[in-house]
Amino acid sequence: MTEAVIVDAVRTPFGKRDGSFRDTHPQDLAAEPLKALRERNGFDPETIEDVMYGCVKPVFEQGSNIGRIAPMVAGWGDHIPGFQFDRMCGSGQQTVNLAAANVRAGFHDVVVAGGVEHMTRVPMSSNRSGDAGTAEPDMADTYFEHYEELVHQGESAERIAEQWGFSRSEVDEIAVDSQRRWGQANEEGRFDSQLAPVETELDGEEIVVEQDEHPRPGTDLETLSELPLSFREEGDGVIHPGNSSGIVDGASALLIASEEAAAEHGWEPMARIVQTEVVGVDPVTMLTGPIPATERVLEKVDMTLSDIDLFEVNEAFAPVVLAWLEETGASWEDTNVNGGAIAHGHPLGATGSALVTKLVHELERTGQDTALSTMCIGFGQGVATIIERV
Repeated sequence: MTEAVIVDAVRTPFGKRDGSFRDTHPQDLAAEPLKALRERNGFDPETIEDVMYGCVKPVFEQGSNIGRIAPMVAGWGDHIPGFQFDRMCGSGQQTVNLAAANVRAGFHDVVVAGGVEHMTRVPMSSNRSGDAGTAEPDMADTYFEHYEELVHQGESAERIAEQWGFSRSEVDEIAVDSQRRWGQANEEGRFDSQLAPVETELDGEEIVVEQDEHPRPGTDLETLSELPLSFREEGDGVIHPGNSSGIVDGASALLIASEEAAAEHGWEPMARIVQTEVVGVDPVTMLTGPIPATERVLEKVDMTLSDIDLFEVNEAFAPVVLAWLEETGASWEDTNVNGGAIAHGHPLGATGSALVTKLVHELERTGQDTALSTMCIGFGQGVATIIERV
């Protein structure tokens, strides 16, 4: 079986909601990482056998298969196939895993995997009827009748905090540290190798977006303690905007190839994809998926936590990370070392491929060997990917 290697990985800066990308069409945003990959690696677009793009809200401006449209917008011509994929928040990481599977199976030699989400122009509440994208009552009655209730992700995060006994100050400490770490990484230029600056227009003026817009590296515990709760009455919960992932616009993509194809094209791979996993968990406390996903992906390759140097655990909400740390025994010092989604934001369909992108470049920067990315997913799923620097 051939190995699947990551030749390169890029992401756009993540623009805050109603920020610098508000006048940028999602298709144009999706094309930016593709343009960057071609510019950085000098390939003929005909080399690419498929483009796999995660997109959690593939409707309206993100509809009509944005994974197919993005390479055309990028100037790759009309011979490059592509598809959009929705595994909710795990979509972007799942495309990476699918690309690796296809390459290892010998079905493809060179593919691009990534994702996009323009949460300003296609909000989370969007669906084809224009209403909130929640479970229909009939579906809930039919498929979830053995559960007492279905809850939204915010309430799920609150229940995780209750189950593990996390206080508001504990979850806020994770949030403050995420912001601080992003600030330090940004100041030291750690994102420079992975960011693809975006030339676009805003209010009729040409601009260049070069940096994430959502982070607030000066955030402190006192500031967070004054924020109102998002999902519960005061005194009965811990989740607020400051310890939740940011709503942002962004895209990311990885060039994935077989070892043989990489050698043929003269590419020097950055990492190989060692193993992948996806799991299902209780759809009520739906955000615990990273825990069994981590356990199972390690078991598949007979590895332990101590074999992993770096972790990315998506900061959908701070209690998700805290529960994962407690159950796995992983160190926070090795996790989300350059800040997570509480700082830079969570552009749903793009986040998973962006997390793997962050890990690839951090392994390269530090000379460490192995990394694991994992994400919680709505309605109770988890995804995981292990990579190794080459």
